[in-house]
Amino acid sequence: MKSQKRFERTFSFEFFPPKNDEGARKVREAWTQLAQLNPRFFSVTYGAGGSTQARTLETVLEIHKSSGVDAAPHLSCIDSTAEQMRGILQMYKDNGLRHIVALRGDLPSGMRDPGEFRYANELVEFIRKETGDHFSLEVAAYPEIHPQAPDAFKDMDNFARKVKAGANSAITQYFYAPEAYFRFVDDCERRDIDIPIVPGIMPITNYKQLARFSDTCGAEIPRWIRKRLEAYGEDTASIRAFGEEVVTDLCARLLEAGAPGLHFYTMNQAGPIQAIWKNLGLKPEPK
Repeated sequence: MKSQKRFERTFSFEFFPPKNDEGARKVREAWTQLAQLNPRFFSVTYGAGGSTQARTLETVLEIHKSSGVDAAPHLSCIDSTAEQMRGILQMYKDNGLRHIVALRGDLPSGMRDPGEFRYANELVEFIRKETGDHFSLEVAAYPEIHPQAPDAFKDMDNFARKVKAGANSAITQYFYAPEAYFRFVDDCERRDIDIPIVPGIMPITNYKQLARFSDTCGAEIPRWIRKRLEAYGEDTASIRAFGEEVVTDLCARLLEAGAPGLHFYTMNQAGPIQAIWKNLGLKPEPK
């Protein structure tokens, strides 16, 4: 992982758009607390087929205008037209946004036609053609292989296409086996892929929810972790304490090995992130 060590270390936090006023209050409370850590950016997710587009923009703009932290909307291209994408990009530019997480996204249930964009590399290429270098572009990476990829080699081909199209850096799917990340980075180096690949980190606070997410997105929960979590049953406090220990150790190993930062999937909660941050002895990044 020598090539990753030379990149500036950055930290970022991801939220999902709230569904109601109470959810808006909770996400506001979370980003307000996490803003004190001076992250590189906050990102906000985007539902299948743009189903949360309005709420994503609303949340991003509030963060952008109120937190003092760069805000990055997720933008998925599946089931979208070039005209729609062009309008969204202009809207982001008009509101002073400079950062986008560019994704393919999932096809909405019941739909078969992906629209004018089939893959994320096509979206990255389109953004570069339309806006030049205005936006810093993040793309997704899958150390444990995308669940829809036919094999590891084709998955790496897909990632390489996104980088070649103009991605600035990548955020990985979450994982709990650091060896998967190290192997992925080594594979990238062998292909001369030279962008920061930031590990995605998912705190462990709710085992049933985590197991459901992991089964859907293809993220492995190592057997020894799964068995410990199962043994705790409904003991929420023990699950949280064990999860904090496991994820802290994972983050420490990644940073020690030269990972260029961490991207936390917050689930709109600041507490678990703050605990891990404190355990790692990290300091707020200078502005």
